[in-house]
Amino acid sequence: MSHLFFIHKRKLLVTPALLLSGVLIMAQEKTDLSAINRIKAESLSDSKVMETMFYLTDVYGPRLTNSPNHYAAGEWAVKRLEEFGLVNVHMEKWGPFGRAWSNKYFEAHMVEPRFSSLVGIPLAWTGGTGGSITGEPIMATIRTEADMDKFKGKLKGKIIMSSAVRELPFPTTAEARRYTDSDLAAEATAPEPGATPRFGGPPAAGGRANFTPQSREERMRLQDKITQFMKDEGALLILSESPIGDGGTIFAASGGSYDPKKPVGLPAVALMPEQYNRIARLLEHNIPVKLEFNIENDIDESHPDCFNVVGELPGTGKHKDELVMLGAHFDSWHGGTGATDNGAGSAVMMEAVRVLKAANLPLDRTVRIALWGGEEEGLLGSRAYVTEHFGDRATMKLTAEQAKVSGYFNFDNGTGKIRGVYLQGNDMMRPIFESWFEPFKDMGASTITIRNTGGTDHLSFDAVGIPGFQFIQDPMDYETRTHHSNMDVYDRIQAGDLMQASTIIADFVYNTANRPEMLPRKPLPKPMPERPGPAAQPSTGAPTAGR
Repeated sequence: MSHLFFIHKRKLLVTPALLLSGVLIMAQEKTDLSAINRIKAESLSDSKVMETMFYLTDVYGPRLTNSPNHYAAGEWAVKRLEEFGLVNVHMEKWGPFGRAWSNKYFEAHMVEPRFSSLVGIPLAWTGGTGGSITGEPIMATIRTEADMDKFKGKLKGKIIMSSAVRELPFPTTAEARRYTDSDLAAEATAPEPGATPRFGGPPAAGGRANFTPQSREERMRLQDKITQFMKDEGALLILSESPIGDGGTIFAASGGSYDPKKPVGLPAVALMPEQYNRIARLLEHNIPVKLEFNIENDIDESHPDCFNVVGELPGTGKHKDELVMLGAHFDSWHGGTGATDNGAGSAVMMEAVRVLKAANLPLDRTVRIALWGGEEEGLLGSRAYVTEHFGDRATMKLTAEQAKVSGYFNFDNGTGKIRGVYLQGNDMMRPIFESWFEPFKDMGASTITIRNTGGTDHLSFDAVGIPGFQFIQDPMDYETRTHHSNMDVYDRIQAGDLMQASTIIADFVYNTANRPEMLPRKPLPKPMPERPGPAAQPSTGAPTAGR
């Protein structure tokens, strides 16, 4: 339902002047059907998006932040964007980040009571085994200093397991799904007042406001102490099983810290849930178990700085010194090949700028693409870039360039088609997006919601007053199967979804670049001082920060 129709139905509740104002806003948002036709012809008939996906995933593989794979893929992306015709393409340094880490070799077996090959993923920023090791698993949940006292003298030569058997429910529903009309209608409904920080206000009672810097620091100190205790006690390895996943899917992230000031974590492996359960059941029945691991991990602290890939399509009009930005995070976790999270977003954004260049469409404003590093560790790359170029969210001291950025568009929710957009509390954008989505309703994209969405790089822009938007996407099997797992691979990508997304984003960027005025802005947010505490947060294999 269009915004104009909404006003018409309630004309008795508004003044004629307000009604006229709404009509004028809609009339100003003209749609260039000729440009849309050229964009669709290029992106749907001669798409390169899956070729880009192939190189990002099958060729370069996972792109853990600051890893050798990450750098190799970044160098390839620079060359690719230059081939597309972009200028000023470069790997822009930010940092420091910390350790580079990569897994070079992994082998695991159950030796007793019967031989069996084990399927697992070494956790990031943990050490290797220094060759083949063999040990007995022990169930040892260590979360407090009292737990350390309980297991003192009992861990030497042991492989630590910290969770009991988890019941794996038998699947009776499909893993993947697309949004239904009723789903989208619910998404378009504004949240109840006070239920969520709709316009970027403080969290509701009981939310993150109760999470104090002191408690975070205390937890990190305790975690460091537990890690050192396990090392001192002579434990061989930590075996983990994520709290979600089945059917051979392994969710794995970090098991140690990328901060070079912290000790390297014990070797740690996330195991296939079904195999983890088998070992745990054997221990419950007091049947001796012996496991063998051989893990080689490479850790490099010689280049702590990381990078973002940046390139431009220069504007040629009177607003050429103004910017339109689009981006996606380029880094990934290491269990799969970083396809849905977020090779898909990187490929879509690279395709969008390729389409704009190949279609030879005039751009009034300059278009700048950025592929971010360090998103999975807390939006680090985009935050560093925004701080350097546009302003510091901690003080709200802004640069002159901040006022010249019309908007930023982000793509980071897997392979799903675009179904709409989150306004991020900016209701002034509603009639604009309604007009822009009109030619794409037959592609299933039209939902507009005032709701916010978090966990990805548009937040870095929104935090300093730049209009930043993330699209509503079909969920597919992103949360159930591929997000931070060994199933995050090329084969889970739907080509038609990425073609649709790159078409819509290319048009939105074109519209923003050629709009007579910049996109409307919300009032500047209040400063957000940094919370003290360590930057690196170890995990036990479950999905962590980032989308």
